[in-house]
Amino acid sequence: MRFTYGPKLIVGAGSADEMDALLPAGAVLFVTDAGVRGLGLADSAIAALEAAGRTVLVFDAVEADPSATTVEAATAAGRSAGAVAVIGFGGGSPMDVAKIAAYLLGSGDGLDTIYGVDQARGARLPLVLVPTTAGTGSEATPVAIVTVGGAEKKGVVAPALYADYAILDAALTAGLPAHVTAATGIDAMVHAIEAYTSARLKNPLSDMLAREALGLIAANLRRVIAQGDDLAAREAMLLGAHLAGIAFANAPVAGVHALAYPLGGHFHVPHGLSNALMLPHVLRHNMAAAMPLYAELGAIIDPALAPLGDQARAQGLVEAVTALALDCGLPDRLRAVGVTEDHLDLLSGEAMKQQRLLINNPCPIDEEDARRLYAAAL
Repeated sequence: MRFTYGPKLIVGAGSADEMDALLPAGAVLFVTDAGVRGLGLADSAIAALEAAGRTVLVFDAVEADPSATTVEAATAAGRSAGAVAVIGFGGGSPMDVAKIAAYLLGSGDGLDTIYGVDQARGARLPLVLVPTTAGTGSEATPVAIVTVGGAEKKGVVAPALYADYAILDAALTAGLPAHVTAATGIDAMVHAIEAYTSARLKNPLSDMLAREALGLIAANLRRVIAQGDDLAAREAMLLGAHLAGIAFANAPVAGVHALAYPLGGHFHVPHGLSNALMLPHVLRHNMAAAMPLYAELGAIIDPALAPLGDQARAQGLVEAVTALALDCGLPDRLRAVGVTEDHLDLLSGEAMKQQRLLINNPCPIDEEDARRLYAAAL
């Protein structure tokens, strides 16, 4: 067994304003997006860096499902500024761009040469990641996802993408809209569930973290939807998402993600919502192979299931995650995001390109299965 815990972790409200001490002297590439800038979430951190006498180049052109062009633009901006370190500040998209930009700036490699697993073998610049959503776990993982050719998702997966530090500052998540909080929270739950049931590299340490992550998220997601300024619950959500990230960095995600990616690539559905839409259907598909594990997780998400047998607890897991997503205001049908029966062949074909993920699923998913699962979600 091999296991990597990932970045050093700093937790606490206001901790994002203390990054200067974590970085070498010199200019910093600060990667974020226009939404984060518009909400003013990055203002205090940027001001603190500048007050310390540091040059900060802000790159805020990261879009959802960031493209290879955006990654190249961020890297070029950092190179022009002479950046000696990189900060990723925002949701999964800015953090993914920051991870790859830090690697490309440090190694001199080209983006096209590092897609896949363990292709990025050089050195990166010092890197700090600050999530402003509790969901993606990107700050904890050596994974970054890039959209290529307008729709296809490609991954860069390598230890070099682990950050030096991850900062969990609950104050940054307090103003998130409820639908973003909901979708990213379900995303983190999917990370925990898929890590716990992964067909490859499943291990006791990932299992422990996945269980803890699922418990934290299940206990706090409705709470932060109802009261967005509850910093204790927000911090618990951030920690749960981070632990789930460490878990799936070591026991990789599977079928839910494989079927979610085409929804993001072709319909621009936010990643967390894509996962939420496909989760119950993939769980049902996997039931015969994963029932004992689903039973264990069912009792975590809903302690009332604990006295029941495996089948009831496993079915309870499906019902509990479905109810949680609905209670948080998320749609439960693909038609709500513009998918129709005419799109099923496209989606199922695109899902087959995600073999990196499909090989981790506890039950095989071929193209016919994928089409059936998308149809069930319509």
